[in-house]
Amino acid sequence: MKRFLLLLVLVFAGTQQNFAQEKLSETQKLEALAKVWGFLKYYHPEVAKGSFDWDNELIEKINAAEKAGDKAQFNKMISDWIDSLGKVDVCKKCSKKDDKKYFLKNFDLSWTDDTWIFDQKVIEKLNFIEENRNQGDNHYITVGRSSVANYKNENTSNPEFISKGNTLLELFRYWNFVEYFFPYKYQTDQKWSDVLTEMIPKFSSVKNTQELHLNVLELVTKTDDSHSYFSSKETNSFFGLKMLPVHYKFIDGQLIIVEIARDFHSQTQLKKNDIILKINNQKVSELFNQSKKYLPASNTSVKERNFVYYKIPTRSNDESLNVQILRDGKTIDLDEKTYPFNDIRFSQNKNKQEWKMLSDQTAYVDMGILEKDNVEKMFAEIKDSKAIIFDIRNYPKGTIPKISSYLFTKRLDAVSFTSANFNYPGKYDYMQTEKYGHNNNSSYKGKIVVLVNEITQSHAEYTAMILDALENTTIIGSQTSGADGNINDFEILGNPTRFSCLGTFYPDGTETQRIGIVPDIIIKPTGEGIKNDKDEVLERALEFIETGK
Repeated sequence: MKRFLLLLVLVFAGTQQNFAQEKLSETQKLEALAKVWGFLKYYHPEVAKGSFDWDNELIEKINAAEKAGDKAQFNKMISDWIDSLGKVDVCKKCSKKDDKKYFLKNFDLSWTDDTWIFDQKVIEKLNFIEENRNQGDNHYITVGRSSVANYKNENTSNPEFISKGNTLLELFRYWNFVEYFFPYKYQTDQKWSDVLTEMIPKFSSVKNTQELHLNVLELVTKTDDSHSYFSSKETNSFFGLKMLPVHYKFIDGQLIIVEIARDFHSQTQLKKNDIILKINNQKVSELFNQSKKYLPASNTSVKERNFVYYKIPTRSNDESLNVQILRDGKTIDLDEKTYPFNDIRFSQNKNKQEWKMLSDQTAYVDMGILEKDNVEKMFAEIKDSKAIIFDIRNYPKGTIPKISSYLFTKRLDAVSFTSANFNYPGKYDYMQTEKYGHNNNSSYKGKIVVLVNEITQSHAEYTAMILDALENTTIIGSQTSGADGNINDFEILGNPTRFSCLGTFYPDGTETQRIGIVPDIIIKPTGEGIKNDKDEVLERALEFIETGK
């Protein structure tokens, strides 16, 4: 009797499992459809020619997927769709073996063999297309200078919410851009396929244009890339089109006011060095945590930077904000008027020097304003110093090739890159390691100190990497942006967006994305230093030059 009952249980369990396998959820069907659509777009030779209205094909298949009642019907729809695209010829070039080494951390087409979703017929068709994939020209993407991708023939000009179909189209379009052409997909906090699973219900239930744009901004943020960006009038309106007339720093969870906008001193009760504790009864830390999902960044330091840069905590569409501050040890509540962005201006330091001597022995170079044409003159004046401080807490003007010729005694490996392989999307090629400098027996012999922080991004990080190739370089400061290399600029919903497109590494393969340029001596500004107008990072550099510690 016990055997009979056990047999019934096993049969029932097996039947339930088979039934579960035959039923696919709406999200499962749409997720599979998104992947197949993107795969065919870049891999199928006829689709890659631009022979089809590929966006419209997706809209039609979204409707068909909704009507597919089970796994069999869904797979028949996919199989018939693939057949309708035309014959795929055998690609002899694709099967040709070579000794080329690829960077494969980003490459994953394992989903094409998922028997939970696809039947054997569809799996075989997808695998055949991979093995005989499109080569060369693609209607939807080309490679430009320095391996920057051009997402051409993409119809992304309509920013309005129209239907579920058009919202999912934008999700699937962007998701596949990242899937095949974002070099750091493997480094995102959330697995990229899980991002698709999470975002499908959100995009499917969009009710208006602003909600659609916020979903896109959240999606862009999930790349965990400081180069990533998306902005529109809808997202700006969400955060607020007015702001308080103050500039501040975000230090240890506190907003410390460092400047009152020009011509606004008499129109606000706020003062320099006030610490903002709450806005409309919300702690600053709470405001930061709420906004994080809308702040694309490689690391927390850059999220904090952008929280301040975009004035998130002090923006509003209201006429005023209630602000709780700490001033001279006392907590004060103030009602403060907000003003349109365009009415607010902050002072600009126009007295900066490209370089100067801080002492008889130490030179200081502001890399954010140093011009290429002035590098020769600069070294003529500072060549006898015992140390040079290169401040890269800014964005340099492409001066590093000239600078390196004065610093390097020989050519040195400085930076390595990977770039997308457009004949096998998802795979990346190793590029030749870049060397800098040349044989120069009269090169500068003193100490090199490089200052960095969260503003040090992209070309600034690249510059720091080159200087770091020298044995006598010491990097001082805090975590950099962690987004090096070139970027892809394109549009989504008719608005600009971007992400990194080159993988950037030290010559030994050490990664820089999200990590940044790691300082030898770590120091960050403090609240007290900000209040007293101290540059604590520069002070630490001078201490190191003086003591060697």
